[in-house]
Amino acid sequence: MTSNPLSLNVARIELREVRLPLREPFRISSGVCTERRIMLLQLFHADGSSVWSECVAGEEPNYTEETIDTAWYAITQWLAPRVLGQTVDAPGSVSRLLSRNFRGHPMARAAVEMGFWGLAAAVARLPLARLIGGVQERVVTGISIGIQESPAALVERAQAAVAEGYQKVKLKIQPGSDIAFVHAVRAALGEDVDIAVDANSAYTLNDVNLLKQLDAFALLMIEQPLGPDDIVRHAELQRQLTTPICLDESIISLDRAEDMINMGSGRIINIKPGRVGGFATSIAIHDLCLQSGIPVWCGGMLESGVGRAYNVALASLPNFTLPGDLSPSHRYWERDLVTPEWTMDASGTVGVPLDRPGIGVTPDMDRIDDLTVRHETLIAPRSDGTSTGSSSL
Repeated sequence: MTSNPLSLNVARIELREVRLPLREPFRISSGVCTERRIMLLQLFHADGSSVWSECVAGEEPNYTEETIDTAWYAITQWLAPRVLGQTVDAPGSVSRLLSRNFRGHPMARAAVEMGFWGLAAAVARLPLARLIGGVQERVVTGISIGIQESPAALVERAQAAVAEGYQKVKLKIQPGSDIAFVHAVRAALGEDVDIAVDANSAYTLNDVNLLKQLDAFALLMIEQPLGPDDIVRHAELQRQLTTPICLDESIISLDRAEDMINMGSGRIINIKPGRVGGFATSIAIHDLCLQSGIPVWCGGMLESGVGRAYNVALASLPNFTLPGDLSPSHRYWERDLVTPEWTMDASGTVGVPLDRPGIGVTPDMDRIDDLTVRHETLIAPRSDGTSTGSSSL
């Protein structure tokens, strides 16, 4: 190990695509997911140690412009060559290295950048949460319930979630599956349960009168009602609502978070590290919101247990005061890709793995091998400047 315990030199990166079927279809306003094509990365330090990370890009460009295939290309062609064989003084330096003269592809950048944070924690023999300054030993958990066929079906799901211990129930909504559905859930659960709704940009300002009806249900938040790139119209909408707006897709950088706060476009931010390019930007947004009195929480992207490890570590930072979408493994998968699988206690919290270095879970290699459909190895350049890569499946 070098004299600097956080100095890193990645000699090899292996990429895998696995196909992980969901326990049941998950429907939001932009589409239905029945199986996750997941990209996993394994980063190998020059001393032989390694760690896993995950790219959260989806199969289609419906949540963002990125997909697993564009991210795979971006990593293999542009991002991995920037870091392979390069000595970096600390994981916080990687974001700048990946972003210099490079536009877009935040999910691809995040997969590499967060892997460096995980690797630094493993090399330094520290839990990832401690490395980034986490203080919470358990994080409060909410559930995200996809769009259902009827209010009665949604009520049944929501009641089961409360019985299981979830401390926030978030309902996906879209035009035609909104007011009556939310009213039914609020009536069934009573006033003491935190309910939020998430539109995934399904509305416009032409729907302002409809959206104002949601104020009657004492919601914790309305997440991303308007366009994914919008800050201005959200500010206009927030002035007409008593319910806090939470921005998700609109917050892609620290600058966007500053704009939201300055313009009053929302009162809560959902920080997804994959969406903003990794941990360095996530931590910067967290710190800005802490100083500005804006609560934050960590959303999910149907990650496997590998990606969940990074979300749980991030959510241990002090300003993550609202329940995150950090459901246990069994919520989505018959069998996860890690051991131990993520679990939730009866009070609706997930434990931060502070007793284990690195990301806190061990990839299940038999499971991963069984599900792998694509595999590529990227190797640092040799002393003569050449490099090699191999792919299979």
